[in-house]
Amino acid sequence: MKVYSSFEQIEHDLKILKLQQQIDKEQLKADVNDMKSNFNPVGSIANTVGAIVKKAFVYKAVDKLVGIKKVKNKNYE
Repeated sequence: MKVYSSFEQIEHDLKILKLQQQIDKEQLKADVNDMKSNFNPVGSIANTVGAIVKKAFVYKAVDKLVGIKKVKNKNYE
């Protein structure tokens, strides 16, 4: 904990904290505006579908190369 010896030191630190708070608010506003301008729901959906199709394609290609087949579970009693 910082120990202050005068009110001027306290006011100086409070001024710095207030300025830092203003800087943080402006940075947050800028980040939100960037996010709004870069957000594209259609593009996000297309990227997701593309990733799923790519994984499915890679799985099928590896399956054909390796030749591993899934075995169905049978209940033996």
